Amino acid sequence: MKRAICLQHVAFEGPGAFADLLVGKDFIVSNHLVPKVGLPPDAGDVLLVMGGPMSVNDPEHWIEAETTFIRDAVESGTPVLGVCLGAQLLAKALGAQVAPGPGVEIGMTPINLTDQGREDPVFGTLPDPLEVFQWHGEAFDLPDGAVPLASSYLFPLQAFRFGSNAYGVLFHLEMQRDGIEALCQECPGDVTKAGQDPSSLLRHAEPHLPRLHSVAERLIAHLTEPTR
Repeated sequence: MKRAICLQHVAFEGPGAFADLLVGKDFIVSNHLVPKVGLPPDAGDVLLVMGGPMSVNDPEHWIEAETTFIRDAVESGTPVLGVCLGAQLLAKALGAQVAPGPGVEIGMTPINLTDQGREDPVFGTLPDPLEVFQWHGEAFDLPDGAVPLASSYLFPLQAFRFGSNAYGVLFHLEMQRDGIEALCQECPGDVTKAGQDPSSLLRHAEPHLPRLHSVAERLIAHLTEPTR
């Protein structure tokens, strides 16, 4: 049975719908809370790198170690999906800079596909524009050799692809109701900074979740396709 390795950074930001989709494809999903337990021995057959409230520029030893781990996974050809902080870690692993953005994006936000995004095997199948669930305040530059896939009003780079099997996305396709509730509970300052309140944020986002999960399904299908 194939293994999906999930690198978590806080307990309340897990793989969500990605885990359900991978289990449905007969993967074993192994979660590792990296700041507490460290990195696994290897990246498995698919590597998920999830979000978290910290910055990739924080002076923590585990961040440097994880960045190297992700770089090695990409170089070995392992499919990699970085989400939010995970996308920033992927960008850093590929040599790009990560820095505070012009503001915070929290809740449902429209993104637009780039010309390259419209030709991407996953993003090219999506509506344009597409509303996605966001929770971030930092941005990344495009790594050398990567393809920009989507942008938003505040953040000109929302997603990128490196090669055929490494994707970084700032937004959360995996988010489920309990994940949104946990974010609101654990990061109330972010909600206030964005000028929102938890009840309206959840009420607005929840009807979109099935559609976001269908996008997640396309992305997971691409990354796990044997003939990819």
